[in-house]
Amino acid sequence: MQIVRRAVVGVYGVLAFVLGGMVSWIGVRMGIGMWVGALIAFGVFAWGMWPSWRRWRVARQPFPAAWRLWLEAHVPFYRGLDAVGRRRFERDVQFFLDEQRFEGVGVEVTETLRLAVAAGAALLLHGRPNWELPARRTFLFYAGRFNEDYDEDALGDYEGMAHAQGPVILSAKAVEMGWAVPHDGDNVVLHELAHLFDFENLDADGIPTLLNPASAEAWRRLMRAEMVKVRQGRSVLRRYAATSAAEFFAVAVENFFERPELLAHRHPELFEALCAFFNLDPRSSGQTQG
Repeated sequence: MQIVRRAVVGVYGVLAFVLGGMVSWIGVRMGIGMWVGALIAFGVFAWGMWPSWRRWRVARQPFPAAWRLWLEAHVPFYRGLDAVGRRRFERDVQFFLDEQRFEGVGVEVTETLRLAVAAGAALLLHGRPNWELPARRTFLFYAGRFNEDYDEDALGDYEGMAHAQGPVILSAKAVEMGWAVPHDGDNVVLHELAHLFDFENLDADGIPTLLNPASAEAWRRLMRAEMVKVRQGRSVLRRYAATSAAEFFAVAVENFFERPELLAHRHPELFEALCAFFNLDPRSSGQTQG
């Protein structure tokens, strides 16, 4: 994630110039001068750059030592980063925590729960510093599993759920377990965040929205072939990956970051496709694909 995004500067710069210019022209015609247009141009540009200014302030804040210890203990990728990579990872965590909302349903939203979600976001975005999560979200924590009616249910089918428009719901217990065992390819935070890359026009189809359109058909073919392997029991991905293309992508992302060596050995084409998409090789922390 970046403090200042060129696209944002360009959009609001043009908008400020156009609106300010129009108002200035009207002001001159009415005999009141150009100052009103200049004031409007400044206001529009300042409003558009407010999130960047806020990020700049957040980036200047020290990263808590307790957070750093948690990352070192639970995120192997972070442990492998050099000093520069760690600082960028930490900064992305800070941005995420400042910009997202966290709420609990019958459960206390602890600092650890918030950090666990932010770590997942920083991990998925590390190789693509110009990317952002598709939208700001509310992350809603339940104590445990829940059912399709969003009622807590120990026998419920869900530990997490992402919506195209709406909150991301997570089981607090599943969040904690996902990072407690970081090499089993089962991490609800990575799974649900992966879905956020997949929503387009309210549907998730397994084709991430940030994927190069030229690669989309090749990804579809690869996904279909790999889902056959899952159904036949010849894949390292759990069977849930075969329920839909959207779930395949999310489960593949979990394994890509949690079991990269195994995924690369058993499914090299899938592994290379994910390396290209995320622009990094998780086997060597911080090594981007260029």
